[in-house]
Amino acid sequence: MATYQDSRYNIALPSGSGGAITLIKTLTASSSSDLSFVDGTSDVVLDNTYRTYIFKFINIHQATDDEHFQFQGNAAGGSGYNETITSSYFETYHRENGATTSLAYDNNDDLAQGTAFQRLMPYASNDNDSSGCGELWLFNPSSTTFVKHFMATTQYVLNSSPNYTINNYIGGYFNTTSAIDEIQFKMSSGNIDAGTIKLYGIT
Repeated sequence: MATYQDSRYNIALPSGSGGAITLIKTLTASSSSDLSFVDGTSDVVLDNTYRTYIFKFINIHQATDDEHFQFQGNAAGGSGYNETITSSYFETYHRENGATTSLAYDNNDDLAQGTAFQRLMPYASNDNDSSGCGELWLFNPSSTTFVKHFMATTQYVLNSSPNYTINNYIGGYFNTTSAIDEIQFKMSSGNIDAGTIKLYGIT
């Protein structure tokens, strides 16, 4: 594995995977209603400079218990973060007391030609020691020929008593041939109390 490093985090890519990884932008939440990456704004690049983009979520902590960390996009020239998404979603979990485990598809958190925000960490805990981490890969968002594929993996603490550890796997596409040049992350209700999202591009 070839490892490319910024000042705080390592990201490993398979040897021969095509090039270097570049940190583009870091956004840090502080009771923030959303964290938005808009091409051409505040040094954000989300265009044909890179064919693949990665968003890294580090210790996302929400202000309101039992809400969903989620994302959506805007096509170039669009507004409202309401692009049409079709996705799949499955999860693994294990309760702190060992009583419950599962590996299952979750049809409550996928989208079928929906325009809602795609859930990444649903029903998360806002306990003081709880947070969520993960990553979202977005492929060739500047294409005007193909739909825009994405895949995500998240790991977080589910709101429950006792709590669960949850590991989610999400994949799907924005069903548009327009370029996607804006991505927004937010909670389904309330603010992102704390946490960091870093955007990288792969050449």
